[in-house]
Amino acid sequence: MTAAQWSPGRRAGDADEFRPVLDVVEPARRRRLTVLFRLLLLIPHAVVLFFLEIAAFFTVVFAWFAALAFGRLPGPAFRFLAEVLAYRTRVGASAMLLIDSYPPFALTQPPHYPVRIDVRPTRLNRLAVFFRLVLVIPAAIVQGLVTSGWSALAILWWLITLVLGRMPRPLFEATAATLRYEMRVSAYLSMLTPAHPKGLFGEDALAVPRGQRRSATSWLVMSTAGKALLVLFLVLGVIGGVTTSTARSSSDDTGYSMRP
Repeated sequence: MTAAQWSPGRRAGDADEFRPVLDVVEPARRRRLTVLFRLLLLIPHAVVLFFLEIAAFFTVVFAWFAALAFGRLPGPAFRFLAEVLAYRTRVGASAMLLIDSYPPFALTQPPHYPVRIDVRPTRLNRLAVFFRLVLVIPAAIVQGLVTSGWSALAILWWLITLVLGRMPRPLFEATAATLRYEMRVSAYLSMLTPAHPKGLFGEDALAVPRGQRRSATSWLVMSTAGKALLVLFLVLGVIGGVTTSTARSSSDDTGYSMRP
């Protein structure tokens, strides 16, 4: 296979599985004023996403039956789910301070916006579609842990970016990896791809064809510090999960003991 035949979503040995690609063009600087009020500025998008997610849920239910019948998603369902995924990813990239540009209120991907995803319609394995909710569980657990871990220190990441006016490179790598993995889990769950989510810790630098990187994240080559931050996210996610579970069990035991 030549370098020209490679793509960021394709790996040697899995020619039939195209993994969704995330392209994030990293800005040199962040405007401190927009960083300061970032979550407030994104409230309108949160409202739009609320209604889009409701529509996407019913579309996924319809698409599941269609994929079982035809072995692929109907064109309109694929396009809508891909557009919702792209919209969600653009808002997520802004909320996680990966970019400085305000997300547009549009389902279609703007041609020059610094965040883009690449998903491609393809045949689906009916058996994998039938058991999709079971097959996604391991990846969903990892995604939940790493996202929770990032969120646990979100104020710290916000302060660092606000003070420096930029995001340190290892933090950018780990944050982009978190968003990319979340996007891939969502794409798999929505049946936009048959490829099980992989690549949380990025790609091996030696496996990246020369001249094939469209952005810093299309082929995500992470530094040791970036990988260490991802491990930190996972550890914090596990600690948070254990703490929440313990507190819930203690609350249930206390409530039971107080009953007459």
